[in-house]
Amino acid sequence: MICAVITDIEGTAGSLHFVKGVLFPFARERLPAFVAANAHSPDVSAWLKDLSQRHGLALSDLGAQVAQLLELSDADVKDPALKALQGMIWADGYAQGEFVAHLYDDVVPALRRWNSAGLPVYVYSSGSLPAQLQYFRHTAMGDLSALFRGFFDTHVGPKREPHAYAEILKRISQPGNHVAFLSDISEELDAAAANGIHTWRLVRDAEPDAQARHCEVSSFDQIDFGALKVDTP
Repeated sequence: MICAVITDIEGTAGSLHFVKGVLFPFARERLPAFVAANAHSPDVSAWLKDLSQRHGLALSDLGAQVAQLLELSDADVKDPALKALQGMIWADGYAQGEFVAHLYDDVVPALRRWNSAGLPVYVYSSGSLPAQLQYFRHTAMGDLSALFRGFFDTHVGPKREPHAYAEILKRISQPGNHVAFLSDISEELDAAAANGIHTWRLVRDAEPDAQARHCEVSSFDQIDFGALKVDTP
């Protein structure tokens, strides 16, 4: 019995190209100016301090901090400071109408169907919590954030580590065998499955997995949870 659904975003609910081809370049281009203009604001300065402490940078060396952030961005490192600052920059982009978040056509009907059945849906993504909220508040279909019960980022742990999913199960008060996780990354699904979570791999931008370690589908429409009798917390 599936009593909760956890979904990834990029490559799963939305296009990997939108994230890597639109959002990432937008943030990278604006990052130096954004940091320079906002370095003394409480939120930004706190993340710059966090970045500096973890990477051995001088707290007063703004140039080194920006260089480190750009290096992390180019290497697509899931660094918490980078993710937080990217989210702030994207918020400006959404507010200015620079772009709207991409969702595959099959996603919203499925989310509404699961909600109508009383099935809570959560998001687990490497993007910061504010970035996730901005994503679902600025879609072509409007603000869809109400379709989700909650959001998780890498503060619960890296997405390829089993303990992260154990923490999520604890927070949503569900055993693994009552939960479904949707992602396009086999290693993430492996980590979820280690906790007894049922897994579905979305094959959209990704290639099929020759090992077929997880149920593979090309859209949310193909996901069958069986009888949606829900026992929510």
